Formats: sequence, C-alpha cells, structure tokens
Amino acid sequence: MENQTIKKVVIAGGGTAGWTAAAALSRQLGSLLDITLIESDQIGTVAVGEATIPTIRTFHHLLGIDEKAFMRATQASFKLGIAFEDWGGLDERYFHAFGQIGKSTWMGDFHHIWMMAKANGLAGELGDYCFELQAAEAGKFATSEHSKLNYAYHLDAGLYARFLRQMSEGNGVSRVEGKITKVEQVADTGYIEALVLESGERVEGDLFIDCTGFRGLLIEETLKTGYEDWSEYLPMDSALAVQTEATDPALPYTRSIAHESGWQWRIPLRHRVGNGLVYCSKYISDEDARTALFDNIQGKTLTEPRVINFKTGCRRKVWTKNCVALGLSTGFVEPLESTSIHLIQNGIIRLIQLFPFNGMDDALIRHYNEQSKEELVSIRDFIILHYKQTARDDSAFWRDQQAMDIPDTLAQRIALFKENAHAYQAPDDLFRVDSWVQVMMGQGLVPKGYHHMGALMSTEQMQKALGGIKSNIAKAVESMPPHQQFLDQYCAD
Repeated sequence: MENQTIKKVVIAGGGTAGWTAAAALSRQLGSLLDITLIESDQIGTVAVGEATIPTIRTFHHLLGIDEKAFMRATQASFKLGIAFEDWGGLDERYFHAFGQIGKSTWMGDFHHIWMMAKANGLAGELGDYCFELQAAEAGKFATSEHSKLNYAYHLDAGLYARFLRQMSEGNGVSRVEGKITKVEQVADTGYIEALVLESGERVEGDLFIDCTGFRGLLIEETLKTGYEDWSEYLPMDSALAVQTEATDPALPYTRSIAHESGWQWRIPLRHRVGNGLVYCSKYISDEDARTALFDNIQGKTLTEPRVINFKTGCRRKVWTKNCVALGLSTGFVEPLESTSIHLIQNGIIRLIQLFPFNGMDDALIRHYNEQSKEELVSIRDFIILHYKQTARDDSAFWRDQQAMDIPDTLAQRIALFKENAHAYQAPDDLFRVDSWVQVMMGQGLVPKGYHHMGALMSTEQMQKALGGIKSNIAKAVESMPPHQQFLDQYCAD
C-alpha cells in the first residue's frame, strides 16, 4: 500500500470514539474521502466518560459546533475544574482549576512570587489568585464572547455520540449496521482489506480506524500489536458506574473523592448526576465496592451499576499497517483527570494532520506513534502523581501507593519542584504549569526553595499587585449568576 491512494476510510465501531472520528474526518476532509462507519445496536458502549477538559472547545470550533445546540443535545453543564477530596490526606481538599493563576513573567511563574509573599505574610492562599477556582467554589458561572473563563463541560456520553452521528451523516458518512465477524487481510502484507459482517456483507477500505473498545478487534486481535502494561504504577483495574437523579443545583466542577481502595467521581449534568467508583480488585471486592459507592451517592438511582474491568496501559503501536486505533482501542488511563475524550479528539486531529493520502509510509506512522506515546506518558505521570504524593497511610492501598517506584520522568518533575518549586510544560504535555503546581501543592508537596524574583519588588509593590489580582477576581465572581441559573437560561429551548 506504499503507493496506493487512500480514499476509502472504514471506522469499526461507534460510540464516542467512532462518531468523533467520523465527525472530524467528514467535516475537515469529507470531499476527499469516502467514509463508512460500522456499528451494531446489539453491542453496548462503555459511555461512562462524562467529564471533559477545555481542549474540547477548540475541537468543537474546528467542527463548527454551536455551543448551545451541543449543550442542549447532550444535557451538558459547565466545568471549571476538579475538586479533590481526601487525596493528599484525610479531611483535606484542594482544587485543580482550569484557569491561569496570577500573572507570570518571562523569568518565572507566578507561584514563585506568591511563595515569597506568603513567607512574608503578604499573600492569601494560592487559589485566591485564580478566577476559575473562585468562581467554581462560589458555584458561579457566566460566559460570553468576551469571557476570560477557561472551562470545559460535563456531558452525557451516549447523547454526545448521537449528536456527532447526526452531524456525520449530514456530512455524508455512511453508517452500516451489523456485527463484524471476520477481518480479511492481504496475504503477503497483512494489511486489512475488508471487514465481513454477520449478514455476509463485505466492507472494503484503504484505511481502517479501530474504535471497538477494550477488545481492539483490529489493532490487537487481528494485527497483534501488543500491550504495554502500566498497572505497576496505576493498579486500578475496575470501575462501577451508576446514574442518579439530581437533588441539588449543578455545581460547575467535578468532584473526585478518595476512598480506602480507590476514588469516586460525582459529575453533575442538567438532568442527572453521573457517579462511579474506580478501584483495585486486589484491595476490595466488587460487592464491597458496590456498597462503598451506594453509601456515598445522593438521589434515586436511575440505572443499575455495572462493573467495568480494564488494565491500565497502552498499545505498543496505535497505528500499524493500515489501521489506526482510537479511544479504548488504544489503551486506557483511568479517568481521574477527564482525559479520555481529549485523547480521542487529539488522536483524530493528529491523523487529519498526518493523513496518508499517498499511501502508508513508515516514517509517517512512526511519527504518529511517537507523538501519541509521548502525550499519553505525560498524562500517565500526572495521574500517578495523585497516588504517589499523598500523606494517607490509613489503608494497605494508600501505603502501597506511597511506597511504589515511579517512572524516572515523574521522579525528575517531583525533584525539581521539591527543591526549587520549578514546574514545566514540555512540548507534548497536555497539562500546563498551573495544573502541575496545583496538584503537587494540593497533594502536600511543599517546595524547599523558590525563585527570588519576588525580591525585585518592594513590599508595597507586591501588596498592590497581589491585592489587585485578588480584588478584580472577587468583583468578577460577585457579578456572576449561580451556575444553575445561568445554565437554565443559556440552554433554554
């Protein structure tokens, strides 16, 4: 296929991954491609991921998605960050907000100035200087063309897939109903040639996108790509998910509540609340996990909880031969920082940028795989940080997390911050400096030293600068309506 023109794209599987791929390809390259998506109504999707990060707004802009229409269709609410409860220690709480903290300079980041001011009794808490954090804690939200808030969404993943399907079919994507029973390969190369359905229908293609979930029908069962297991760092292997009726106004943030052997999410949508417990079966049984979840939910349950089993890690290659994997087919890093939908969207954007119009090329495929791996490794390290850097020792699970060895890439980050408060965002990092700082400090990592650029300011200058930032944020938050009130008005039909 090195010299073959790539025209026919076949997407195996629907759900969020499949229809995201279809929507993006048809919107950006639709006139150049023939796109077919195969899915079966008899096969369910995981459809648990209901929280997102701000990159989704850029993706929606590229697809020309109207925010109000999207939010109405998916029963979405706004999200300004994540509240972490009992993670650094029991009865402790911190916030990972999406926004910028204070004002940084070319010489160093704002938290260095703040640390010096704090040491001299001139500053409040770090979160006092973050607009998004203060708005979230006050339960406030408002957006406009001139809004400076950096936000994402809570959404119904099943409704989101339906919304993207409607868009995709409107752009010319063909949907074929049926179960895939056979994958035909070219004898001498191993390239995928066609997918055969239970009905006997044969769907040929030039490029195949595997969105078949954990199974990885194409990328793994057929092409035997191999799996890199990260459970030594992230031992969680199970999740329980259940939906409940909303009993309170929707908060503009996700709650992540640590338990003895895992953690619980609480995600407020317009019409209900998404709940779940992520845990390691080595430390707690499915039945005890169910009890722990039901002891900590509010409102009438709308669904029966189901156990989702997984192994944290990634495919050794997410693109091999003429097959690209997306979503759960690529692997899985638990949803602690709401990265699942981002990885799907970034994966398809990367494919559009590197689309093999002139045939499969080893250098192109290698570049795609390297970029995908570097991005995922950075996300993996960020999530490991939440477990490793904790003062909790109240259970075997937390004691083991404290004692575990961590990747050198994360150990270097922790050492830099611990000694001199230095944090950074590498070119392939998803999370910004402010994210690393909030989580490291929130988890109890207090730096021994910091950059002394704050000493270049007089006491009066520092008080005025910090006071001005805090005052402006307080005024802006005060003028905003409650999140639920704004949401109801914004999403009114």
